[in-house]
Amino acid sequence: MSSPLVLLDSASLYFRSYYALPDSMTAPDGTPVNAVRGFVDTIARVITERGAARLVACLDADWRPEFRVKALPSYKAHRVAENAADGSEEVPDTLTPQIPIILDVLDAAGICTGEAAGYEADDVIGALAHHEKKSRVEVVTGDRDMFQVVRFEPTPVHVVYVGRGWNKAEVLGPEELATKYSLPVENAGSAYADMSVLRGDPSDGLPGVAGIGEKTAAKLITEFGSLDAVLKAVTDPMDRKLTTKARNALIAAEDYLAVAPVVVRTALDAPVVLDRSDEVPRVPADPERLRELTQRWGLGSSVPRLVNAMERRS
Repeated sequence: MSSPLVLLDSASLYFRSYYALPDSMTAPDGTPVNAVRGFVDTIARVITERGAARLVACLDADWRPEFRVKALPSYKAHRVAENAADGSEEVPDTLTPQIPIILDVLDAAGICTGEAAGYEADDVIGALAHHEKKSRVEVVTGDRDMFQVVRFEPTPVHVVYVGRGWNKAEVLGPEELATKYSLPVENAGSAYADMSVLRGDPSDGLPGVAGIGEKTAAKLITEFGSLDAVLKAVTDPMDRKLTTKARNALIAAEDYLAVAPVVVRTALDAPVVLDRSDEVPRVPADPERLRELTQRWGLGSSVPRLVNAMERRS
């Protein structure tokens, strides 16, 4: 099997590392580096275990894009830091200083990063996966929102979901996703996005349609084929498949349903910019700087593990 293009949902992964590892992991000056070490270890593991020959650490240029907030003001509103005039995200005090260190390590190691001005990492992942025509794609994430990118062709796209930890990682393609959520296999990715619109997601400020939970949402999408078809049925006097309860719920949520798809679906046309080639290098781009960063921040065995994975990659 050919080596995949691996797309990392960076913020999802370094947040997970931050909460999974003790903050007693510190640099000589006392700065916590648990998120840095966990994220670097994750990259090493991905290169080794997933056989990544190409890899992009996808970044949030804007964690709460204006086009999504304009469509749905509640989008991630509960995550805005208190008294933040710039609308910045509430991030733990001991995680914030670790993010620049992560970026410095990626740069010195020569690991490609990708972002798009005005868009989230989700959009970067969606756009890169959508436009990939050469390699199979694996998306490593702890966020179920990314399930929508799975596909069969022109190149397969799978999600390596680490929401319950790496040792319990699930690899989901269209067949696995269809089975897990009772969705149509032929368009499982887009069907998942449509189901998410109906179901909603409180963690992202998406109210969903009142009275329609995950099972009912999946049943509707499977029965009608798409969200658009469900909404057409609402106003079709000849339709007999929608129950009165479901029709009334969808009518009541008309305003939400008019804007939610643009919020939930990844922006496949996001103008992604990569900072370098996405090929995983066999040697660090700047070995001396990488050694200095390792020593300065007390990154222990994490960086040597990454370098070793790069040298030995397939």
